Amino acid sequence: MTLILGIDPGSRITGYGLVRAGARGCEYVASGCIRTGSGALPERLRAVFRGVAEVIQTYGPVTMGIEQVFMARNADSALKLGQARGAAIVAAAEAGLEIAEYTATQVKQAVVGTGAADKQQVQMMVMHLLGLVQKPQIDASDALAIALCHAHTRSSLIPHGLSSAKRRGGRLRL
Repeated sequence: MTLILGIDPGSRITGYGLVRAGARGCEYVASGCIRTGSGALPERLRAVFRGVAEVIQTYGPVTMGIEQVFMARNADSALKLGQARGAAIVAAAEAGLEIAEYTATQVKQAVVGTGAADKQQVQMMVMHLLGLVQKPQIDASDALAIALCHAHTRSSLIPHGLSSAKRRGGRLRL
């Protein structure tokens, strides 16, 4: 069984979710949010880095899925999101995790079946797929959805002998 970390990056709240993927599907391990407060951006980025590093140290995942940055209406927000994403990626890279990136559309498609799903639909499907009785916070459920997407992608690659392939922006690099 493979322990997978999903990260929904944010400069104020970064969601994380861990699932254990095996031959019989995925099971919930843990989820939560790393809250960075309202300090200066460098301090918030340090909080993201330290928070992700602590989750990795606590649970010991071997691979991580993270959401790609999308271009929002506000370029400043997109840049801050990208920086928070970078802090999370560095924490995972320092720990030696395999890292895969997914667009929001890919995650929604994998979990809900449509790339046009809203956050509440994703949350409900995450609860259903993992057998949760309590709603996780939206950021945590998004992170769990990313972990599930990564699990589904990995499982579809393994039967084809492509488990060692590197995913970059939805494309396989062998």
